[in-house]
Amino acid sequence: RYTNEVNRLYGVMNRRLADRQFLAGDYSIADMACIGWVKPHKRQGQSLDDFPNVKRWFEAMMARPAVERGIRAGEEKRLSINEMTKDRDAWNLLFTQKAR
Repeated sequence: RYTNEVNRLYGVMNRRLADRQFLAGDYSIADMACIGWVKPHKRQGQSLDDFPNVKRWFEAMMARPAVERGIRAGEEKRLSINEMTKDRDAWNLLFTQKAR
């Protein structure tokens, strides 16, 4: 179900980008907000070859120096799941909470 919804949203983006370089026409917060969701497209079960406008946009976004810096900063800060959950209290907060 998640994969199908992600695929649908990539289709929405692809149609939106058909006649413009960026999601809102000019580079904007919309592009900044979406790049982090498109970057893991392979893990989401998506091929950008199926969405040529998204692929063009993604490649242009990834070539932007600010995006490169942002990704590097995120990679430096990101911890593996093993590092995050060494503390038993942290593990419980992350994985044992349920809706009430």
